[in-house]
Parts: sequence; structure tokens; C-alpha cells
Amino acid sequence: QVQLVESGGGLVQAGGSLRLSCQASGRTFSIGAVGWFRQAPGKEREFVAVISTTGLRTYYTDSVRARFTTSRDNARNTVYLQTNSLKPEDTAVYYCAADRETIGWDISRQSTWSEYDYWGQGTQVTVSS
Repeated sequence: QVQLVESGGGLVQAGGSLRLSCQASGRTFSIGAVGWFRQAPGKEREFVAVISTTGLRTYYTDSVRARFTTSRDNARNTVYLQTNSLKPEDTAVYYCAADRETIGWDISRQSTWSEYDYWGQGTQVTVSS
């Protein structure tokens, strides 16, 4: 089993930055791609970004591309989401999710929350105007 714990959320003014972390523990040696999702109050959970096992491939939803960057340090079992130029509409609970193993790169699948095997509990990001 693998446990995922997000951290790094908080309250920030518009234009500010936060670095979110997703720390994995347990049987982490085989973890594959890791996705980031967010859910704002009263809205559906939405895909934000995904990073491949090696970190060489990433993909972002249009609304965050050029502002957010995901990276990973496999030696530390940690995936990061650097969020820059934050806007009030970025306010949400941010979650990470991981594949149990490396599977072929498939954005359609990896942008779907339910397709992952492990999920974190989320970290709150609040952006004030």
C-alpha cells in the first residue's frame, strides 16, 4: 500500500506563489505517474497536471499552463506543484493521486481522478484578491 500526503497549501494574495508537495510512503518503489487535481467549493473536482514516472513528461490543463509546474524527486518520494501568479479562481483543495505502477502515457486516463490507485487527503489553497 501507498499513502500520499499533501502539504504546502495556505492563504496567499493574488499574484503570489505556493509550492505544494505530495509525499508518498509505504511501497513507493513502483509508483507510476502522479496527477494533481483540485476542487473548489460547489464545483466538480478537476484535473490540474500530471507527471510521468521519470518526470520527463508533464501535462497541464489550459487554465494553469505557464503558471504551474510539476516536478518530482523520486529519491525523496515526493512530487511538487509549483503554483505561480495565483488567481482567486485557483482557490480550491488540491489533491495528488498516483498510479500503482508505470503504465503507458495516456492523458485521457491520467486526467481522470478515478483512474488512479492512490489518493491523498488534500491541502487547501486560498487566494485572496
